Amino acid sequence: MEADPGLECCAASLAFNPLPDNNLDSFPLTYARRVLLASLVTIGMGQTVLFAVLAPLGREIGLLEVQVGAIISLSSLTVFLSAPIWGRTSDRWGRKKVMLVGLFGYSVGTVLFAGVFQSALWGVIGGTTAFVALIVSRILHAIVMAATMPASSAYMADITTVATRTKGMGQVGAANNVGAILGPAMGGGLAMISLLTPLYCAAVLTLITGFLVWRYLPRSPGRIIQVKPERMRYTDPRIAPFIGIGVLMFMGFAIVQQTMAFRMQDALGLTSTETARMFGAGMMLSAASSLVAQIVVVQRMELEPFTLLRLAIPILIVTFAVMASVESAPWLLFSMTLLGFGMGLAGPGFMSGASLAVTAEEQGAVAGIAGSCPPLGFTIGPIAGTAMYQLKPELPYLFALCVYIALFLAMAWLSRRARRRNN
Repeated sequence: MEADPGLECCAASLAFNPLPDNNLDSFPLTYARRVLLASLVTIGMGQTVLFAVLAPLGREIGLLEVQVGAIISLSSLTVFLSAPIWGRTSDRWGRKKVMLVGLFGYSVGTVLFAGVFQSALWGVIGGTTAFVALIVSRILHAIVMAATMPASSAYMADITTVATRTKGMGQVGAANNVGAILGPAMGGGLAMISLLTPLYCAAVLTLITGFLVWRYLPRSPGRIIQVKPERMRYTDPRIAPFIGIGVLMFMGFAIVQQTMAFRMQDALGLTSTETARMFGAGMMLSAASSLVAQIVVVQRMELEPFTLLRLAIPILIVTFAVMASVESAPWLLFSMTLLGFGMGLAGPGFMSGASLAVTAEEQGAVAGIAGSCPPLGFTIGPIAGTAMYQLKPELPYLFALCVYIALFLAMAWLSRRARRRNN
């Protein structure tokens, strides 16, 4: 964590427990929260813009569905491997420095990735060469963009207390969802110019955000760890239940993200541009529904992490059942709305549960571990989902349905195990 010279007395008192209720009084809490959440809105925009245009872009240059899924899976695997490293690095470098690496790296990497697609659309490269170039550029992109979320989540942990941690993580998710609402709107509109225009615009917005964070985000109110922190393991019994839930939860979400555009295009007979707009509308509805869940339920109700997860998983079970059984536009859009509401409950429960399970000095490490669960889910989900989609369009959603039923049945045991560990 970063030590601010203007907060030395606060930092000294935070040496062993950075988050007592009465030690954030001298920190510009509201100001810091606003800048942090504004940056997360931009990150959410960039992520959802890519998912809105990737499937139709892939088909435009002749990629198979499973090849498009492989691009996301390999880049997600890279984020999975990189995020814990960046989380621990934020304990030594400071949250703000690592956030800046992620934001500026995201901007440069997006331009590189879009440039490879542009070359393929112009016919400069094609076939296997284009596929390999897209994978390499996306992996390089993923290495640096993986820095942003662990550092941001750890920053939020630094400026919240134990009592406000779940709400703080809910605000992180809500900010991402605001971006996820704006991203598809921007993508759908700009796709009328070209399918790559949304990516270039996302790169510019992220670059601007990086400069704003550099100039205006206050340094984190904790102390920098001078020695290299001990590596936290995924099998750490304090967080293992949440890690298992997180990976499976995001795997199901990734299956939808990567196959729904194909399903809409095939079931409704859409063109590439129409597909980007329809899927963008679905992602907007999903993000808006998630935002409602986080504002109405997470922020206003004092619910424990496992309670949020027990509410979310049955909703997601119903979601996958609907996706597997319908082919009309209204029902597909409704299912994406339902998906967003369930994920809006599950995300803060997963993140806050992992954060509250460890000590204050381990917040960067646990943020990196927890932050790697979505990319691990997105490593498995897209390639598995697209492979199953090629066999039968309904199969990815039936598979996710079975996974979530098993997860729901395991929740009682996981909850008891977590309580025993905490006691």
